[in-house]
Amino acid sequence: MDSGCYTALITPFTGLTTAVDYAGLEKLVDFQIANGIDGILAVGTTGESPTLAWDEHHNAIQKIAELTRGKCLCIAGTGSNNTKESLAATKHAAASGANAVLMVDPYYNGPSSLEIRKEYIAPVAAEFPNLNVIPYVIPGRTGAQLLPEDLAILFKQFKNVNTVKEATGNLDNMKRTRACCGPDYTILSGDDGLTFTMMTEPEIKASGVISVITNIAPKAVSEMVHCLLEGNTAAAEQLNAALIPLFNLVTVKTVEKTPNGDVVCRARNPLAIKTLMAILGLPGGNCRQPLGKMTKNGLNKVLDAAKTVQKNNPEIFQPAAQYFAVDIEERLNNPAFSQGLFYDDAY
Repeated sequence: MDSGCYTALITPFTGLTTAVDYAGLEKLVDFQIANGIDGILAVGTTGESPTLAWDEHHNAIQKIAELTRGKCLCIAGTGSNNTKESLAATKHAAASGANAVLMVDPYYNGPSSLEIRKEYIAPVAAEFPNLNVIPYVIPGRTGAQLLPEDLAILFKQFKNVNTVKEATGNLDNMKRTRACCGPDYTILSGDDGLTFTMMTEPEIKASGVISVITNIAPKAVSEMVHCLLEGNTAAAEQLNAALIPLFNLVTVKTVEKTPNGDVVCRARNPLAIKTLMAILGLPGGNCRQPLGKMTKNGLNKVLDAAKTVQKNNPEIFQPAAQYFAVDIEERLNNPAFSQGLFYDDAY
């Protein structure tokens, strides 16, 4: 898999029925390509894969593969907690023209790292030797973890398993992956906020990111990654500093008062990014249940972060403003554009 900046694309929905908005999807893909993205991940976690039916899943991948052909890479999310399903999804992705597949660690049933390697990744890699197979390690969501030692065995056994999306949040685990897999292995950041550190840490040497925030700021994040790949660390550091308020929106935590005491409310990806896209006037729509809305406190965090970026570095939102013909200042400061995006009666 190549180094670079890839977007974990949201899946836009229309109306209360949350049908897939294929016209909106086409606009989002075109926006990404126009702003220099190296590839697009179709129907990953950010694309709400857990709540898409398999026919919707396949249709979205096929559409994105068609739109990206000859323009940037297409990575198809084909992970499951059922190897048979992943094999079928990967077969469809390959037929659609995807360049790679992303396979999240099997969730809920919790296989060991040994089992993930032998009973999940290896069967797919063996059946599709001409397709890049990218393990996606995110134990905070899955309750399972493919370990660096098993990644190294897969890399030795299969030429097409040469990349990992690393979202453990554990720098020591990343260093262990580099030590086990060697200098020719590709580590892609799965955490926007850690990308700069992962790419500049000599014991990790990540080669890029599969990003959430590129949904709204593809040019700036891509420029940061490519500055790092070219050795321009100073320019990359400036971009990273400017983007930090947005990076902090991947998960938004707030403390909410309830009749029985305070609770921590965590709005997880893609809720915050879709909320901001709605405010800014980009295709996105609601999340599918059981994801719902943010609290008012959470919405305020989203608005504060976006206003900070707009005030200090308005160039970050300029590509979206131009492509979608929206007034960023107006949309961030007019309460009408935030109506209906938060719970009035959270507690």
